Amino acid sequence: MTEAPVEERAGYSAPALEKGLDILELLATEAEPMTTRQISERLGRSKSEIFRMVYVLVERGYLRRDPATDQLSLSNRLFELGMKTPRSRTLVEVALPAMERLTAMVGHASHLVVISRGETVVIAHAAARTDFNFTLRLGYGNPTTEAVSGRTIIAFQSAERRAAMIRDSFALLETPPPLDKLIEQLDRIAAAGSVVAASHRLVGVTDICAPILDRSGWAIAGITIPCLQRVGTEWAFEDIRDQLVKVCHEISDALL
Repeated sequence: MTEAPVEERAGYSAPALEKGLDILELLATEAEPMTTRQISERLGRSKSEIFRMVYVLVERGYLRRDPATDQLSLSNRLFELGMKTPRSRTLVEVALPAMERLTAMVGHASHLVVISRGETVVIAHAAARTDFNFTLRLGYGNPTTEAVSGRTIIAFQSAERRAAMIRDSFALLETPPPLDKLIEQLDRIAAAGSVVAASHRLVGVTDICAPILDRSGWAIAGITIPCLQRVGTEWAFEDIRDQLVKVCHEISDALL
């Protein structure tokens, strides 16, 4: 079979696929779930053609429908597919055993975090075997500049990549933080090599985070440990940070 010329192939289109992707991309950028009518109005398409696409996406598990409100939101299906890529599997396969050893040692859950589209995403976690511990669900995320883990990963980037990550995060925020103060914080994190700071989201939780670096010294991920202060614990936050840094170095070396 003769292959079509490049000019002809460039003109190919798949309207149904394009409509499905438009729906997924729209819901990915919206903070709140949307009804079929809202989606059709935003995309400038008829409700009937959007309904057909939505039906298939729900059936295939890419969308969730709230039975009470009929609103639609993204499921974790795309996240699950992304986790099946070789690079993601390798990172998790290398990091998780080290995280489990660390968690067993310090008694606090640890979380492997990456950045995607301006947000942090938890792609693996190790739960502590204690009476209680604080564990984030897989897929949990926040705008990157609003999370200690996100700021840690951004801190260890080239100037161009850092600027792009900040722009992606600011696009998700109604009121971004002052850029000059954010850059000062990132520089301090990069100089220290890790961070111990109060959670930006939860009162009484201290986040301890360190980066996992590639061979160029840029962060590809981070490990964060949200700590609840326990009475009589033998592990100070700074001691936990020291152990976390060692584990991140170990993982970085194993990935080279």
